[in-house]
Amino acid sequence: MARQNTVFKEAYNRYAAALRTDTALPSEPEIAAQLGVSRSTARAILTRLNEEGIIRWNKRQKIVLRQPTDRDLFPSEETDSLHDIIERSFMQRILADDAAPGMQINELELAREIGTGTTSVREFLIRFSRFGLIEKRPNSHWTLKGFTREFALELADVREMFELHSAAEFGKLSRDHQAWVDLAAMREEHLAMLDDINQRFRDFSVLDERFHLLIHRASKNRFIADFYDAIAIVFHYHYQWNKTAARERNERAIHEHLDYIAALESGNQAAIEKACRVHLCSARQTLLQSLPQSVGESV
Repeated sequence: MARQNTVFKEAYNRYAAALRTDTALPSEPEIAAQLGVSRSTARAILTRLNEEGIIRWNKRQKIVLRQPTDRDLFPSEETDSLHDIIERSFMQRILADDAAPGMQINELELAREIGTGTTSVREFLIRFSRFGLIEKRPNSHWTLKGFTREFALELADVREMFELHSAAEFGKLSRDHQAWVDLAAMREEHLAMLDDINQRFRDFSVLDERFHLLIHRASKNRFIADFYDAIAIVFHYHYQWNKTAARERNERAIHEHLDYIAALESGNQAAIEKACRVHLCSARQTLLQSLPQSVGESV
């Protein structure tokens, strides 16, 4: 399933979502550096923003006329990688209301549903199976073993060990590292979401996943990066399990992220550890509270 211009579309959505009315935009090289894309991609982003009437571009002056709406952004299916598409389809299936331990997952059916080849689906399932949530059976079948309280606690323990290390490493990065530019952009995305929390609180899980992945990249540890993929999947999707008080939970998490970002930017290791622990403790509680009812009854 080919995805043309995915880099441009993903970067466009990311940049547009952080725009604020009446602000002046920086130069193309600065935008390119901020987004981690080429200058030609940055120019293409500005061109589209101008064509859509979101900014006024007059030579070097670029002013934001209005904040983009959902209609101005590319749909997720045009910005996701094939891995993301398979991941989303897989998690939606195992988190369905009727999903239960013993449920059968067929590679061919999942591949047909997504519109891709079975090889990509099989590679994803094999990689995910290492964490004990699914088990391989003969004839391209897999069995869901169930998401238990014990699984959730073990996952939270590993996540905390990884992230405390990664956060400490992030604080040690040289100040000219691209990660600081990305972190500043991430802060603006959080503030923009907070300004429109009533309409956008459901979008938080995606922002949450990107934020924590940014921190983990600082570890430069291939094992942390590899294992965190599976951890991120579960923590990303658990927000969908229990929608009770979702707005309040997500708003609180955004404030915790902003405190976390401020601590990282301070470079103070004690402040970084404190902010990290506060947020991870809150995330652990939210994960347990968000377990499906069939699991929650045993909590």
